[in-house]
Amino acid sequence: MDMRKLVGSNVRRLRIARGMTQEQYAERSGFSQQYISDLERGRRNPTVVSLFELAQALNVGPTDLISEE
Repeated sequence: MDMRKLVGSNVRRLRIARGMTQEQYAERSGFSQQYISDLERGRRNPTVVSLFELAQALNVGPTDLISEE
């Protein structure tokens, strides 16, 4: 699987598991709702720093966003 799609899929799965909307996750992570939407659809290529911030907002480690289930 393409890394962007993998990260997007993991972000979406973890966000939904925590009962958050994209808007709530955007507010919590500091990214825009559009960025979150694009990320979940595999259209964004997050930096290492972004991965840490995105993971922190989900209370997971950055490796959880890049690992295959």
